Amino acid sequence: MDKCSFCGKEKKDTNLLIAGMDGHICDHCIEQAYAIVEEELKRDSEFDLNGLKLLKPKEIKEFLDQYVIGQDQAKRILSVAVYNHYKRLTQKVTSDETEIEKSNIILVGQTGTGKTLLARTIAKMLHVPFTIVDATVLTEAGYVGEDIESLLTRLLQAADYNVEAAERGIVFIDELDKIARKGDNPSITRDVSGEGVQQGLLKLLEGAIVNVPPQGGRKHPEQKMIPVNTKNILFVCGGAFDGIEKKIAKRLNTSVVGFGAQKLVDNLDRENMLQYIAPQDLKSFGLIPEIIGRLPVLAYLEPLDRKALRNILTEPRNSIIKQYLKLFKLDDIELTFEEEALEFIVDKAVEFNLGARGLRSICESIMIDAMFDSPSDGIKDLVISRDYAMNKLDPSSAHRLKAS
Repeated sequence: MDKCSFCGKEKKDTNLLIAGMDGHICDHCIEQAYAIVEEELKRDSEFDLNGLKLLKPKEIKEFLDQYVIGQDQAKRILSVAVYNHYKRLTQKVTSDETEIEKSNIILVGQTGTGKTLLARTIAKMLHVPFTIVDATVLTEAGYVGEDIESLLTRLLQAADYNVEAAERGIVFIDELDKIARKGDNPSITRDVSGEGVQQGLLKLLEGAIVNVPPQGGRKHPEQKMIPVNTKNILFVCGGAFDGIEKKIAKRLNTSVVGFGAQKLVDNLDRENMLQYIAPQDLKSFGLIPEIIGRLPVLAYLEPLDRKALRNILTEPRNSIIKQYLKLFKLDDIELTFEEEALEFIVDKAVEFNLGARGLRSICESIMIDAMFDSPSDGIKDLVISRDYAMNKLDPSSAHRLKAS
């Protein structure tokens, strides 16, 4: 009588019995074997904490260059910080050695200059857990919004709840400027998403053992907590700090004294005041001194000029135009952008002053009708001209598409 070679069940006691060369296996044993294989594969894919590949700063920057146009200084600073973070993880601590402290980073730049893109690109190449979180949703404990500990919940999830791996990860905190102190004057209303959040971030940035709710959400006494040590977690913060140029200009105009003072002021590049940013400007903007001290590496991102925007359209590995070409190729449509059309898109991006982010929104406005109609129309070749691009951005004009 046929029976399972693993559990011994007879055929009548199983839903399915599969025959092999010299034996049989039932559906129940197949399910158990599948679960074991899944568990083993998951274990093999976990972060290898002992076999980290130490990438040199130049190698990290070369990888960033494939995806991010310009911003060489910011990429150099970020590459060195990540490299030093790797070295800290592989450092063998002994009693007679100097312990290397982490250098948390703050990136300052206008909207659309690539702060978040830098973080996302770094995530592609890392062998440690990495997560990007938004500071705008954070509030003081006890108020509607997310607690500070939710930052570490996301990191735990990225590490598949491997606490040891999460304790060596990297967290990118976006929109840090949104939690700036609203004003120096005390008032009867609490600043629940400003200074209070900054105070809560202090222990995370410097290093402390924090009890983290594994599923996120509000904390309550009955909830199971996971202790996470943030001592070896690298924090990279980014923010646009809109209006900080006025703080910088005020500081530079009042701090120069002497015979050469006026000449020094005249040599300033007033079109790009952000390059002169200093920690005291962040304090004037509304960050508390304690949090500035825990973000010792300050880097600024240069505003994108017309040449950089033009390169962003076509040069990176995942450039906007390459994405559209691939989307249409999946429908067997050969898409071509005329050079004049690309120049027009860049002109509009400069006019709207939205940086690289503006390029995407402009392209979406131009391409939406083509993406809607082309799969059904049977068109095999599509050429986007300057006239077509202009008409799509001008609702009053007739739609024209040069196709063959």
